[in-house]
Amino acid sequence: MTSKQPKKSQKTASYHHGDLRAGLIDAATEIVEKDGVMALSLRGVARLAGVSQTAPYHHFTDKEALLAAVAETGFQGLSAEMEKAEHHRLGGGERMVALGRAYVSFATSNPGRFRLMFGPLIREKLNYPDLLIASSRSLQMIRAAVEQRRQDVGAKTGNVEADTMAAWSIVHGLATLLIDSGFNPESMGTATQDALVAHVTLALVSGLGLGGDMT
Repeated sequence: MTSKQPKKSQKTASYHHGDLRAGLIDAATEIVEKDGVMALSLRGVARLAGVSQTAPYHHFTDKEALLAAVAETGFQGLSAEMEKAEHHRLGGGERMVALGRAYVSFATSNPGRFRLMFGPLIREKLNYPDLLIASSRSLQMIRAAVEQRRQDVGAKTGNVEADTMAAWSIVHGLATLLIDSGFNPESMGTATQDALVAHVTLALVSGLGLGGDMT
């Protein structure tokens, strides 16, 4: 009597016949989200993808290169969520709130990738130009909304770069508190995450471009 072999999932089988590189990134992302980035190894990724232990080296020189690819897809996903949320016919302040909601929503839905994207494990990001390009898109969208808000209020002080950093810091800090510090919207005074993001973002929007220049 022959023993039954476990049936490979459609996803695993596709790695052998389709885009192996994408399959390895998918497997790595699954590990990062389920078990954390420190649990990731090239052997573990190959095992999950259902390929040989040497297969990852055909596409990635080492673990850091694979992590950079996972982070790149994370930034692409973040930008896609933000692009879906923003509406260019909205005022700058409304766009900032919409972008902030999308930013925090992505972070709390993908905490493993979010930590990797902004963490220190990819030491030399300059070695990964595609990652740098992907990472700049979300910041460019925040900058565009900030610039529009400054125009809306006729800002005469400060500058768009510093205001962009202020806006980014607010939504990024809030996202980090929610995924890493045990906070939730109720403990921070609101019924929902969207309401919390709106409240925090509007606190910035209401004063953006209206205060004095501290320099």
